[in-house]
Amino acid sequence: MKNEETLKIMSDTKIPEELLQLRESIDNFDAALVHILAERFRCTKAVGVLKAKYGLPPADPSREKRQVERLRKLAEESHLDPDFAEKFLNFIVKEVIRHHEATALKLNSK
Repeated sequence: MKNEETLKIMSDTKIPEELLQLRESIDNFDAALVHILAERFRCTKAVGVLKAKYGLPPADPSREKRQVERLRKLAEESHLDPDFAEKFLNFIVKEVIRHHEATALKLNSK
């Protein structure tokens, strides 16, 4: 079903229907990505609590290395630029580590 913004664009200009459908699909994928990232961060938050509880470091370089290798392979199999996939994962991991550090500080200050 087309949203109001798409309907307005259709009425204002002569954008091909195929383009509008592709954009609508992109919007759906973007929404799915946000929801997936929210779930991922829900899990990594729990990991951060466990790491702080057991005195484990916020970062795990050996796991991160395995994850990068795994993600690069998946990207290649999916015809996605592996360098982009690695940058994307590194961005997420950096944010996760930041959260883990903050969690450890919070739990250790009690």
